[in-house]
Amino acid sequence: MTSNDHFDLIVVGAGIVGLAHAYTAARRGLRVCVVDKDAACVGASIRNFGFITVTGQGAGDTWRRARRAREVWGTVAPQAGIPAVHHGLYLTAFRAQSLKVLEEFMATEMAVGCELLPAGEAAHRAPALRLEGPHGPAQGVLYSPHEMRVESRTAIGQLARWLSDALGVHFRFGEAVLEVATPRVRTSRAVLHADRVAVCTNSELNGLFAERLSPHVLRLCQLHMMRVRPQPGFRLPGSVMADLSLVRYHGYSKLPAAQVLRTQIEAEEGESLAHGIHLIVVQSADGTLVVGDSHHYGPVLEPFADQRVDALILRHLHETLNLTEATVTERWVGTYPSSPVTDCLIDAPDDATRLVLVTSGTGASTAFGIAEDVFAAW
Repeated sequence: MTSNDHFDLIVVGAGIVGLAHAYTAARRGLRVCVVDKDAACVGASIRNFGFITVTGQGAGDTWRRARRAREVWGTVAPQAGIPAVHHGLYLTAFRAQSLKVLEEFMATEMAVGCELLPAGEAAHRAPALRLEGPHGPAQGVLYSPHEMRVESRTAIGQLARWLSDALGVHFRFGEAVLEVATPRVRTSRAVLHADRVAVCTNSELNGLFAERLSPHVLRLCQLHMMRVRPQPGFRLPGSVMADLSLVRYHGYSKLPAAQVLRTQIEAEEGESLAHGIHLIVVQSADGTLVVGDSHHYGPVLEPFADQRVDALILRHLHETLNLTEATVTERWVGTYPSSPVTDCLIDAPDDATRLVLVTSGTGASTAFGIAEDVFAAW
């Protein structure tokens, strides 16, 4: 063995979860190699909002990890040359019951630093928000200062280059990992060796360690995303959500008032809920909006996007923002593994190997916190 094929840690997968493990290990002085089957990261990590979300994450580990990941992003992004496109979150409550959910949320520890704004103040601070909806005037707007947005389709590549240049992480792109039997890792091009291996392969549920994943009843989740060009000069004050997010994000949906809200929304927006739609809008440096999303589940998902789903998302967009123009310039789908019981799966096939999957679509928001937990217990 030579220094070119022996490492302290091999990470399988160059998405955000894999890169977070590479970063955490390199910061501890370990010699790290990241192996990915594609020539660059093209999976869920570049197909999302680039929205590092703290507020609304599930109480407990997910919220704790999101807080820590946001801190790490705040340190790493400027060092890696990754711009923070905007900060903060505005979540509009159009229904009286939605306001009750937000009032319950404000009584939890997870609301630290957040504000519940009356509609008049929200209109002054965030004129892009449309505060008159189909159910009447907005009841209030939750503002959180904690969120951060990066351009995910470029940020992941920038992060990988910085890990290589600044921290000496070795990357092997375009190389499939065929077998992991730590300390031996056999790829399509070589046999590598490492004291430890972290397998972070996202939606590849039938490949490495499929037998370990089977008991967890994982399924795939596919979501619709769009890039929308608004009228010239339109600017968002931060990331934007609305009522449907309150029955989707566990930090809200597990509150008592959210159960009543879900019943109401099922009656009023049954088709949207059937497609797993809740609105998220973020803005890019060029002024375009990244808009989504929906959630469809199954063991395998067809690569065909139904226009009716996009139409529903766009309707919610127009009901939430003061848009006079909204031209769709791109459409795409993303896929990630989903679990009915946990936001993150950490499994130990043996003492030297860890299998780490984010099973809730919160990889960008929690991965750095997850990686720190993995190494603290390893």
